[in-house]
Amino acid sequence: MFDERVIKKLGRIDTPFYYYDMDLLRSTLASVKEEADKYNYKVHYAFKANANGRILREIRDYGFGADCVSGYEVQRALETGYAPEQIVFAGVGKADWEINLGIDAGIESFNVESIPELLIIDELAGKKRKVANVALRLNPNVNANTHHYITTGLEENKFGINQWDLEKVVEVLKSLSNVRFIGIHFHIGSQITDLGSFRDLCLRVNDLQEYFVSNRLYPKVINLGGGLGIDYEKPDENPMPDFKEFFALFDEHLQLNADQEVHFELGRSMVAQCGNLISKVLYVKDGVNTRFAIIDAGMSDLIRPALYQAYHRIENLTSDAEKEKYDVVGPICESSDSFGKAVNLPKTERGDIIVIRSAGAYGEVMASQYNLRRLPLPYYSDEM
Repeated sequence: MFDERVIKKLGRIDTPFYYYDMDLLRSTLASVKEEADKYNYKVHYAFKANANGRILREIRDYGFGADCVSGYEVQRALETGYAPEQIVFAGVGKADWEINLGIDAGIESFNVESIPELLIIDELAGKKRKVANVALRLNPNVNANTHHYITTGLEENKFGINQWDLEKVVEVLKSLSNVRFIGIHFHIGSQITDLGSFRDLCLRVNDLQEYFVSNRLYPKVINLGGGLGIDYEKPDENPMPDFKEFFALFDEHLQLNADQEVHFELGRSMVAQCGNLISKVLYVKDGVNTRFAIIDAGMSDLIRPALYQAYHRIENLTSDAEKEKYDVVGPICESSDSFGKAVNLPKTERGDIIVIRSAGAYGEVMASQYNLRRLPLPYYSDEM
């Protein structure tokens, strides 16, 4: 990915910036499509992972749908050419204008997370004399075995409808005339590397399906969310997850009727490894027990390490000297503005180019202008 020619070109660009390997992105998207198509599975790309316009258009061109968690993402999906019937809209706090937008556009489904939301969608659709498709997001109480900040499928989480509310939900749903029940939706967490969590999800889905059928509600769509993790430690050795094993697991353990559709909402696994945050060293500063490599990228450009101590591989592209340990930190006035402690890097000096790997998901899309910093620009491998 980073040969001498590329490094030379990167060195001419004002840092920090995002650098996307478009060949890797396309290879990843092709693998997702190939493996999902074996089982006629439908994949919606999770916009929250990366909403860069060029990335979204590439994903659209492979025929994937859109998984949105805000009205702004629904707008972006429509503006980028995603078909309304391929857009699903989840989120625990949908505002009226966001719901109205989805109704007017005729999106595939609202993934409903509470009884009050179900009632409001019915009311707003009724005012327009329309019927809105809804899937019920259920909380399966399955442990994703991931960081507690990105676990979403336990009863203690704010997401989804808990199982003790199912009887009431079914009662309410049957009383409404402006919503159409099309399926059930799940999402148990993010950065899941233990595929056993997905097997457990399948078993819960099988049980819950029986409950709905027994109440004469027949889910056409089984939406299993996303959450498949990537290898942050060895991005070159594992540039994409094993999509073959992932989709085959659901084919093996999920019990379906002949006319049902299986949907997924993959995000990180499709885009994370193709993106990198490129920075330069401003200073090397000696501390009491450590040495700091102070770079010009900060937590405003990649917040994951500061937000929940996420690991990203850090490399020095312009030095091949003996390795030393550095705390790699940014310029922002927060002690949490740190990308890694005791990082083994070749002897590092001012002006060296530093790359923070696997930043294609939750990098650019979560950037802010804290300290009034400018937003980094994106650059693409096929345009350099």
